[in-house]
Amino acid sequence: MTTPSDRVTKILAIPDSHAWTGAVPPWLGDPAQHGIGGFIDHTLLRPEATPAEIDHAAQQGRELGAASVCVNGRWVERVRKALEGSGVKTCAVVGFPLGAMATSVKADEARQAIADGATELDMVMSLGEAKAGHWDLVAKDIAAVIAVARKLPVKVILETALLAPAEIVQASLVAVDAGAVFVKTSSGFHGGGGATEQAVRLMRRTVGASIGVKASGGVRTSEMAIRFLAGGANRLGTSATRDMTAIIGTRAPTLAQLFAKLPDPAPPPQGY
Repeated sequence: MTTPSDRVTKILAIPDSHAWTGAVPPWLGDPAQHGIGGFIDHTLLRPEATPAEIDHAAQQGRELGAASVCVNGRWVERVRKALEGSGVKTCAVVGFPLGAMATSVKADEARQAIADGATELDMVMSLGEAKAGHWDLVAKDIAAVIAVARKLPVKVILETALLAPAEIVQASLVAVDAGAVFVKTSSGFHGGGGATEQAVRLMRRTVGASIGVKASGGVRTSEMAIRFLAGGANRLGTSATRDMTAIIGTRAPTLAQLFAKLPDPAPPPQGY
């Protein structure tokens, strides 16, 4: 019988193939598609964001053809109305940014966000329970939100900068087993740091090609975006979408062209 610790050990034993081949990875789909706009969650989560700034973010997401515009719950209905007819999804955060509230509160927050028009949810897992190794409680917390979401995609924020490699693997497995369709690196609000290429590659090795991996927290430049996509992400959370217009839209290079120019990253640190 394979135990959870056996699964983690086997995944950690898989070599980290950090050298790019120049090919577009399978989790990104058609190499002939132009630009990376469809992989971006255009994000505005600052607590002091004003209604005018929220409107501007929604307009930017619409103009750039982002996958979604991601906002705090207060603004979900406003963003949904602004995006109507665009094909851009409305994403709401749940339990954000700490993940430390009661599970029932997270479920209620998810329920309200969906009622207001959210079509994707990004939830923060219970970080304290994860660090304590209480993975059954982490799973129940995630499953409660997924039960409310039903068929809507739920991305689970792991806050990977706080986790050891074995914990990243375990958290990813728990999230997927609970029904998540994405695992996500970071909230972008924790002082410990945001996404790293090493964490993204480890998450991709853990979940395989059929589950989503979202890199978020410090994705600021076009080069960073491409490197995260090459390493395993198929969604990027960023508020810097406007700084990436050269690789977004129908006039942007194809994925094949973008990936052909990518230099190799540095080897991973020990443990990855």
